[in-house]
Amino acid sequence: MADRKLTIVIPALNEELGIEKTVRAIPTAEIDKIGYRTQILVVDNGSDDRTAELAARSGAEVVPEPSRGYGTALKKGFAAADGDVIVTADADATYPLEDIPRLVQILDSANLEFITTNRFAFLQGAAMSNRNRIGNAILSWTMRLLFRLRIEDSQSGMWVFRREILQNLKLTSNTPLSQEIKIEACHFARCRWREVPILYHPRSGKAKLGGWKVGTGNLIHLVKKRLCR
Repeated sequence: MADRKLTIVIPALNEELGIEKTVRAIPTAEIDKIGYRTQILVVDNGSDDRTAELAARSGAEVVPEPSRGYGTALKKGFAAADGDVIVTADADATYPLEDIPRLVQILDSANLEFITTNRFAFLQGAAMSNRNRIGNAILSWTMRLLFRLRIEDSQSGMWVFRREILQNLKLTSNTPLSQEIKIEACHFARCRWREVPILYHPRSGKAKLGGWKVGTGNLIHLVKKRLCR
């Protein structure tokens, strides 16, 4: 009988093409077998399509957050999470949610506090544009240089962590939250952590993030974070 709780937080903005596939890919029966009850939170980030309706129909709890932004939505989800462990994923069916039991078992068996994932280890050809690959490589190299963190994928949005570490993290950014949470957990909070390879799939629906403007903003954030936490 599961006596611990796992919360999966999924930020979603106009993801009606991928949200049902994403939620239904969560292996709740397998999660139960490793001793966790499952809470699925879809944070509706001001969608004007059927994202919220389809998420609820798929079995998720829908948490409204009308103030748009990747970081804003995730932090709203963290505040609403009841789980001892939190898992994050995007709403476009790109992350391998079938891997959740494996990742949680790694967290538990290795006595870790934070796991981040590496999409580049088994990246499918159509899953990421060349522009985004180059941008990710630059940002990851910069993070390694500035923070001495051996992380290959600084922008991965799938993490597994113990909810209790949030009290020690200063998460103040919006779009750059993916890199900020890694810096906070692995560098400043000195959590026990590991980067684990995953398979990354082509997305369902139109991309919301990306482009050199976002990449430049993330690069500036890395420098600012190093100079002044």
